[in-house]
Amino acid sequence: MTIPEEPGPGLRARLVEVGVGLVAAEGAQALTLREIARRAGVSHGAPRRHFPTHLELLSAIARRGFDALGERAREALAACDGTAEPREQAAALSRAYLDYALGNRGMYELMFRHDLLASGHLGLRDTSLPLFRILVDLVGRARPDADARTVAGALWANLHGIAQLWCWGSLQLATGSEDRTPLLDTVLDAHLGPGATR
Repeated sequence: MTIPEEPGPGLRARLVEVGVGLVAAEGAQALTLREIARRAGVSHGAPRRHFPTHLELLSAIARRGFDALGERAREALAACDGTAEPREQAAALSRAYLDYALGNRGMYELMFRHDLLASGHLGLRDTSLPLFRILVDLVGRARPDADARTVAGALWANLHGIAQLWCWGSLQLATGSEDRTPLLDTVLDAHLGPGATR
């Protein structure tokens, strides 16, 4: 039975919610307009009333992922002792990033799809850049001798690489270990200098 297609923000929100659930259960490849509409109980043309293109709907779903990642980051930083050094805070932020990426593989894949990032619908200035600015600030305080944006970019790239390669099983195979902590510690040491974050 098809649910009546109410106008206004109700259907828009429902389509995004369905998409969030679908990507969590079946991965980014499952996010077709037709399947999202079917699960929302509306005609396959209904999503176009709120999302003129498929990329716009996918971007709205991905923004929910960035919101969740941002919340995880805020919680990780709040859990740090008020006297925690910037390097310790950067380590907590890095762990939260990896935990989110590995615990939400479908959403993480969607969030960093090139076509979404290039489309402009995702609004990088509102999604990933605020989190990156926090990392830049922490790096700048931990490494006042370095260009904080460059070091933060390299650190982020390393974290992203760990997340991707871990999802594929490549790092476990290459290192012979199911423990990613030594990898993270090595990355932090490389970019922020040795520290007592173990």
